[in-house]
Formats: sequence, structure tokens, C-alpha cells
Amino acid sequence: MTASYRIFNVTLRRRVAVTPSLLRCVFTGPEVAHMKHEAPDQRIKLLFARSEGETARLPVSASWYQDYLALPRERRPLMRTYTLRALRRAACELDVEFVLHGDSGPASRWAMHAKPGDALQIVAPDGDFQGDSGGYEWAADDALREALLVADETALPAALGILEQLARKPAPPRVQAFLEVPLAQDIQPLRYPFADIHWLARDGDTAHGARLLSAVREAAALPVRALATAQDVQEEENDDALIWQRADRAGDFRAWVAAESGVVKRLRHYLMRERQLDPARASFMAYWARGKSHA
Repeated sequence: MTASYRIFNVTLRRRVAVTPSLLRCVFTGPEVAHMKHEAPDQRIKLLFARSEGETARLPVSASWYQDYLALPRERRPLMRTYTLRALRRAACELDVEFVLHGDSGPASRWAMHAKPGDALQIVAPDGDFQGDSGGYEWAADDALREALLVADETALPAALGILEQLARKPAPPRVQAFLEVPLAQDIQPLRYPFADIHWLARDGDTAHGARLLSAVREAAALPVRALATAQDVQEEENDDALIWQRADRAGDFRAWVAAESGVVKRLRHYLMRERQLDPARASFMAYWARGKSHA
């Protein structure tokens, strides 16, 4: 039986410095021809060797997660979630973009020191699986007319992928995008006539998420049709319960918010409680949590 996700064995082909804080790693391998990319925020797992002791490689099988759990904890690879930035099946290439912050985490450390030819295992959607593989939250149909995108640097590859997808539409929706990055030099020269893009650089003297929260409060516009009824708000769960929420209603407006967990909670509270955004039109995703290793 084919599983929706499976292990892929790849090697690093090249590294591309996108900005001072963002590094694109291009991976290759014959198995990549069987990978699948279903959405611009498609999540994949990267498996990194532990710095201490021997790290086992997982077999390519439909039961990769069971194989992972069956290993002694000290031999399990370190697993981190990333966005599948691009897939070129004919060339057997995929792109993953890493936020660089020194040797403080296994992913950033690997990306900073990796050389072409270095091997890695990736858990990604299997192209031989006939159904929807899942592992993504963004969905836009032809009815979409307006969208709100809010992302910090960890969600930037996904947010930029969404903009690229919308740009290919004959009539793209109007988009407001709020993108927080570590440095002013991380601002990318994007040109999308349909998008009002707010780049927000911390530049070392601002708390993570502070500029994002302030900018959304000051400038985010929500159409009246995207607002909830009183009953919708009363039926919502408490804010502590949801840091991963998927929009479940297709329509002409969609909000997509991804950042650090505490920042996402505050954005969710503001947009849904203070601005009355219909929860069925919004996805809120905690891409990482302060105090926990995320890269």
C-alpha cells in the first residue's frame, strides 16, 4: 500500500544565498522524480544526524514513522519541519530554504556547513500516492478575490510561494502581505501589482513578532463579508487551545497567518476577537515556539 508521505534519499547539489538570513539548498537524486508538490506551503520533514553517537538511516518504506519510533531514541535522526519551496521533477531537483542563525540548531548548522554531495533524508509527499497527501493549509479556488498573508522569516518561503502561485492566475486576487525578517538586507525586491507587501525588518533591536503585530493592527484591512456573526464568535474555542487552525470555508477572502507560536496566538486574538474575522476563513499556524529548538 502506498503511503501519502515517504522517505526520499537526496544529496545537496548547490547552495544559493537568497539574503543574508536565508539560504536556499537545492537537493537532487533519482527518487525526486517520484515526489509530489501539492501546495505552496507544503510541509516536509528533514532528518539530521545527531552530533553525538551514531544516527541510523531510515529505510524507504510506507511505514517510515513506525520505523523512526522503533529506533532507540539515541539513534533516531533529529527531525525538523520545512517548506517544500520548489520541485522540478524532470530535473530531479527540489529547493528548501533555511533561516540561518548560527550553530544553535541542527538544521541551521547543517545548512551552514553542508557541501555539494552531502546526503540527507527527506520525508515528502509520494507522487505514486493517488489521493491528497495533506501537509498544507493554503487553498485558493477561483472565487478568491482578497487575501491576507502574515508571516515571519520561518514562514517566508511558504508566503512567497503563495504569492508566486497567485501571480500565475489570469486575474490574481488583491493581497495584503505582512512579512517580518531579521534584517533590512533580507527584504526581497518583489514586484506583484496585485499585492500590497509590507516588509518589516527587526534589525536586532526589536522583539520577534513585535513589528508584525504592530503593522497588522495599523494596516490590515478586512472586508465586511469576511467578518463573523455573533454566534460564530461565541462558538469559538478559547485562544489557548488553537495554535494550528485551518480555514474550512472556500470563498472570496482567505487569511493565512504563520509565525512563532506566541505571536500567532496574539494575531489570532486580534483578528478574530477584536476585528471579528470569521474563523472559517482563516488559517493560523505556529511554525515554531520560543524556547524550543526549531531549526
